[in-house]
Amino acid sequence: MQLKINKKRKPVINITSLIDVLFLLLIFFMVSSTFLEEPGMKLTLPEASSAEIGEKKEFTLYLTAIGDLFLNDSPVDVDSLENKIKTILPEMKEQTLTLKADTEVNHGKVVKVMDKARLAGVKKLVVATSTSGEKK
Repeated sequence: MQLKINKKRKPVINITSLIDVLFLLLIFFMVSSTFLEEPGMKLTLPEASSAEIGEKKEFTLYLTAIGDLFLNDSPVDVDSLENKIKTILPEMKEQTLTLKADTEVNHGKVVKVMDKARLAGVKKLVVATSTSGEKK
């Protein structure tokens, strides 16, 4: 007498739908991410190994190597900087100003510009740096 031998079936997990969802998420994140290229003056930013990448702010103050001062794209005099910032302060998001100063700028001038911004009412002053691996 021969008994019927049952072959064990191996469990199979169908992962086709999981792969579809994974690809949809991948495509969603690729499409929704934005890559910002910042237009502006040619500056050599100081490097910091502990620099954090933050969001781009609306208003940027540029301080060039030769000492010129620009608020976004318009040139500004150091003496009239405080009044200029006071006029645009209501438009600033969270009253934040980004300062991008060239490495060749005198430290005293940077401190003077930062002081003028604080006196104008800027609550948050972000000093921009470049990371060590960033291209110049």
